[in-house]
Amino acid sequence: MSIRKALRILCAGIFLLLFLLPVTGAAQNLKVTLLGTGTPRPLIDRFGPSTLIQTDKETFLFDCGRGVAQRIWQLQIPLRQVSDLFLTHLHSDHLVGIPDFWLTGWLPTNYGGRKTPLRVWGPVGTKEMMSYLEKAFQPDYRIRIEDEKLPPEAFPVIAQDIKEGVVYEKNGIKITAFEVDHFPGEDIEPCFGYRIDYAGRSVVISGDTRFSENLIKFSKGVDVLIHEVAAAREAAVELPVEQQQIMAHHTSPEEAGKIFSQVNLKLAVYYHFVLLGGYRAPPTVEDVIIRTRKTYSGPLETGEDQMIILVGDTVEVIRPSR
Repeated sequence: MSIRKALRILCAGIFLLLFLLPVTGAAQNLKVTLLGTGTPRPLIDRFGPSTLIQTDKETFLFDCGRGVAQRIWQLQIPLRQVSDLFLTHLHSDHLVGIPDFWLTGWLPTNYGGRKTPLRVWGPVGTKEMMSYLEKAFQPDYRIRIEDEKLPPEAFPVIAQDIKEGVVYEKNGIKITAFEVDHFPGEDIEPCFGYRIDYAGRSVVISGDTRFSENLIKFSKGVDVLIHEVAAAREAAVELPVEQQQIMAHHTSPEEAGKIFSQVNLKLAVYYHFVLLGGYRAPPTVEDVIIRTRKTYSGPLETGEDQMIILVGDTVEVIRPSR
């Protein structure tokens, strides 16, 4: 075996060990893993939007985009360990991983083995959507109950439509949903961000949003703010119409910088990178950083799939080995 190959194996082993270690001690009260940092664009290095939050007691999933089951199992975390899923909104790129995560987690394997219903929380329409998914997969349910004797009580989904406010409080963990401004029309169901508080630590996940005063309000004093970003090389009026519409639903780097500057945080992290080409090459992640620095000079990280953020007395970022 070459030295280079041996080093790659060693680095991968150390990286995996970080996931398998329990979340204990003052320096590791909250463990955040960016499972997916992409958009509807089917990229292999940026899967659909999804974030895993771990404490020493529970594991939570926020959004469930493309490839969530694969990303979780890459970390050697059994899908059964994640019993609660929180949705920011009902756009497909935040949802398409649900059937895979839900049903694969039900299988009697080392990566599955769920024995209880999956709990799903989200905006108006979540409960209805999950009921239709249950109906759609009734053939799979009947076959596996009859053929594989899977536990029938683990197939159903307990879904709940939520409003702004505290939506989960148990074992010292408090999860608060707050409305953000993703959709320009008042007739569209609300879109949520989430704040997670535990043992004096806190993380905010923006979900999809334009510049939001309400997000700033709920993010005051947070340790880590994980925020979406959208950028194009051209001015908005120079973009194709469909890309103008996309930009109108998201936050530019300059706007995000203003948000970060108004929140007393330890670290700002970008995820859900909407990088539009227009009539030229799309901006790079480095371009996003440069534009953010026009309005914000504090701690900033650009997220990538499988990046870990340990939130304790200090905030530590561990990037995946490649």
